[in-house]
Amino acid sequence: MRRLAPALAGVAAALLLLAPTARASSAIRYGIQDDGWIANGPGTLAERLDRIAALGVDVVRFDLRWNEIAVSPDPATWNWDAPDAVLAGLRARRIAPVLTLVGTPSWANGGRASNWAPASGTSFAAFARAAAQRYSWVRDWTVWNEPNTPIELRPTTASTYVRLLLNPAYAAIHSVDRGAIVAGGVTAPRANRTGVGPIAWLRGMRAAHARFDVYAHHPYPGSPHETPFAGGCHSCTSITMANLPALLRELQRDFPGKHVWLTEYGYQTNPPDPFFGVSLARQAAFIGMAALRAYELPRVDMLIHYIFQDDSQLGGWQSGLVTAGGEAKPALEAFAQPLAEVRRHGRSVVVWGQVRPGTGPQPYRLERLVGGSWRSVGATRRTSSRGYFTRTLVAARGTYLRVASPYGAGAAISLS
Repeated sequence: MRRLAPALAGVAAALLLLAPTARASSAIRYGIQDDGWIANGPGTLAERLDRIAALGVDVVRFDLRWNEIAVSPDPATWNWDAPDAVLAGLRARRIAPVLTLVGTPSWANGGRASNWAPASGTSFAAFARAAAQRYSWVRDWTVWNEPNTPIELRPTTASTYVRLLLNPAYAAIHSVDRGAIVAGGVTAPRANRTGVGPIAWLRGMRAAHARFDVYAHHPYPGSPHETPFAGGCHSCTSITMANLPALLRELQRDFPGKHVWLTEYGYQTNPPDPFFGVSLARQAAFIGMAALRAYELPRVDMLIHYIFQDDSQLGGWQSGLVTAGGEAKPALEAFAQPLAEVRRHGRSVVVWGQVRPGTGPQPYRLERLVGGSWRSVGATRRTSSRGYFTRTLVAARGTYLRVASPYGAGAAISLS
């Protein structure tokens, strides 16, 4: 079991370096989404993008809101200024965007709210085509956000989603860029009271003859007690990180060979959320565990953390790497240099991690906490070309460990 020990007390036992275990680099990409903070956070846009770039992200997910861009049916009136600025900044920093097409303008759905599907897929296809032409350098796209919930899409049916949104956008984007990757699904982890569970949604997409290149899902935990590896519900229709293999199996039955993007994920923290939050230390530990979990699962190619900065209102989302006031949580260090325990056999323990940012093999060292001070465990090593490493150590349970590199030190984990 991977878990975080409750306190620093009792840190003991020296670590002796054994031979590292080899592992090929995974193609998985890690990223961030926080549209509100990127577009309107403190400081300048350039400063905010520089801060994200310093975390070593591979991708940034960002929404293209059709209802905000297309103020009328006439493309000559469409206003792309806000996304233009963000996407130009990402491109300058060589960060790949994952663009989400979402939100229907009232003129396209009979005067309804933006979560209502358009009356015709033709209008949405025109928007998708225009976006692909304007941002021809972007390769990664997702169609809508959590359409299996009525707060995001009405009518909340897989056939509506496929017929009016997914398939029209898929065809339109590929007509501009045959090499584009278009993700469908983008499902919430659970149906709640009036939505559709992700497994049923996936089967509905199959029945509607959905077209997509990869499947996107948001495997948020069902409770603060659930870890990325354990505690998920195996007798219900929810799909979280803990029971994600159930979704992977269903996907292979319905759409053989398709891969998965996890385009939103995170744990809220207490403080400030006393109901759904985990401690700041557990959030940091779970970030490393989630990175490892996604790395190990077959056909998972992306994991995006949501969000960068906590919402200022408690009723909002509190899974940020920094507080609403901008103070760094331990999660900030954990995201930049994730570290997680893989397994233990007696006193032998295997740990996995990654050094971000940087390209090519990166120097790093493991450090253990002894008497309030951090001490190196063996010599400095180098990561794989993608920044990954796996090490086998002899360590007592409760030992605190972290990874250090030229970019700084990551958050500590407690070995179980």
